[in-house]
Amino acid sequence: MRPSPRASGAWKAGWQNDQDLSVLVAAINGFLLGASLIIAIGAQNAFVLRQGLARAHVFVICLACALSDAVLIVLGIAGLGTLIANSPLMIRAVTIGGAVFLFVYGLLAFARAYRTGGLVAAADKPAGLAAAMAACLAFTFLNPHVYLDTVVLIGALSASYAGAPRLAFGAGAALASFVWFFGLGYGARRLAPVFAARRAWQVLDIAIGAIMWGLATGLVARVV
Repeated sequence: MRPSPRASGAWKAGWQNDQDLSVLVAAINGFLLGASLIIAIGAQNAFVLRQGLARAHVFVICLACALSDAVLIVLGIAGLGTLIANSPLMIRAVTIGGAVFLFVYGLLAFARAYRTGGLVAAADKPAGLAAAMAACLAFTFLNPHVYLDTVVLIGALSASYAGAPRLAFGAGAALASFVWFFGLGYGARRLAPVFAARRAWQVLDIAIGAIMWGLATGLVARVV
């Protein structure tokens, strides 16, 4: 006995609803995972915060950071996470390069904090777009944690999904990066009155320098 058209239609509607729900759940899980990985005190976030406070190339920097994360997440979901996780030489090279970069940038942050003339927002000349983009990309791609978080971890966890839910999981994780970076970059402007004082900029740069050196030390400890 064949099922009636009405019963068949109800079954298809129920299946579609279950599929839509699984996609939504995967997207939410991806967003929460991405947010938990990216919302932390780190070199990249400190850089975006400072650009936001200086109101220098905020949109471009936030977009570059978010798109970089999105690209790495796509690579992770495509299977590159397994490749990098199984290549100790690649991880070691990225770790050493990242440590050197973080140490140098931390040194520059300490120099900004103590140089003559101070760091009043209105008087401090921000870096040009090319220099800001170079620093932004270096913070992103010379940080081994970004590969471990986006490519390896998110890529590995996405393997528990298949088809549309897997794509939704990655899209949710990428969306978390866009929300965070643009929120951080433009939200920093609310703190502009506080950072109108030279002392506040000094404290920020000293904190950034300490964070950079702390991260660099942690990276060196991984390979020594």
